[in-house]
Amino acid sequence: MKYRIDREKKESAYLQLYHQIRSDIVEGVLPYGAKLPSKRLISEECGISVITAEHSYGLLLDEGYIESRPKSGYYVCFGGSTAREEGVLSEDAAKGSDPSELPDPPEPIISATEDFPFSVLARVMRNVLSERGREILEKSPNSGLLSLRETLSQYLLRSRGIRVNPSQIVIGSGAEYLYGLTVELLGREKQYASEEPCYERIREVYRMNDVAVQGLPLGKDGIKTAALKNAAADVLHVTPFSSFPSGITASATKRHEYVRWARERDAVIIEDDYDSEFASPTRQIETLYSLAPERVIYINTFTKTLAPSMRMGYMVLPASLVPLFHEKLGFYSCTVPVYDQYVLEEFIREGHLERYINARRRKLRRQGR
Repeated sequence: MKYRIDREKKESAYLQLYHQIRSDIVEGVLPYGAKLPSKRLISEECGISVITAEHSYGLLLDEGYIESRPKSGYYVCFGGSTAREEGVLSEDAAKGSDPSELPDPPEPIISATEDFPFSVLARVMRNVLSERGREILEKSPNSGLLSLRETLSQYLLRSRGIRVNPSQIVIGSGAEYLYGLTVELLGREKQYASEEPCYERIREVYRMNDVAVQGLPLGKDGIKTAALKNAAADVLHVTPFSSFPSGITASATKRHEYVRWARERDAVIIEDDYDSEFASPTRQIETLYSLAPERVIYINTFTKTLAPSMRMGYMVLPASLVPLFHEKLGFYSCTVPVYDQYVLEEFIREGHLERYINARRRKLRRQGR
């Protein structure tokens, strides 16, 4: 077995093992259907605990690279069903989503406000008022406060494996506002596509910006392969995790398919990650941005994570688009009040956001979600 754990690395042992196995799966060294070594065997070979090996396999399970078969073990499921089943779909099969093919819509999970630590937020708000004083009256930089963008870049690295410079982050008042900015950035002459069905406001925003959107039908693990292949689009708007209203989460195979499509077409993907914190009750699932940071505009919002009243979101631009953003849209004022930005910055920096997310995940696990 070639997997080795470097004790000198800062990266944890379970992540080292996860990255090595994932690389072999993506590169085809471990093909579809291959059986993985048992947790006990791989722990003995790598000199790690069984629990560490279990964490690595758990992350691969959550991300859809492997599957667990009762009393048999772990098997590679990456690159299987999509290529084998959807790659040969007829033109008719690609035209629309068959409701019978889609999973039942997910049951509502814990509401965003049910377990929200309001007393903690109130304390943070008081701290900002007393410590920042008249700073909250100053105008925000166009892309948002640098201190908040720095805090977000650190949070994204910890929570989503996204490594970005704060200059790539743009703060805005919710996802719909940011959708509009992407149209102005990329251009109305581009051809846009989205999932079918999708969150209706996505299409409403595009329509209001004089952009036509082609609907690409969903299968059980994401946009159908034939529909994606035949799409006449330069920009693809997807919600890979718990897409609304279908509840579909794109498989690992499908996420890599999206990325290949974008690279082959010289296209841009808008990754709408609105429900990512709770797509898995145990761990975070890799983003499209982490797979192709040069091709993906990543958008997230705190409306779903914290509370509907938190009209604050952000987008992460590919480094190559940052100069164009400032050239075309740098005159826009930030739409989020400075006070709200300072509050969110402190809430994240002091660890309150991650403690809240972890508490909700524990509750989801207890509910069997």
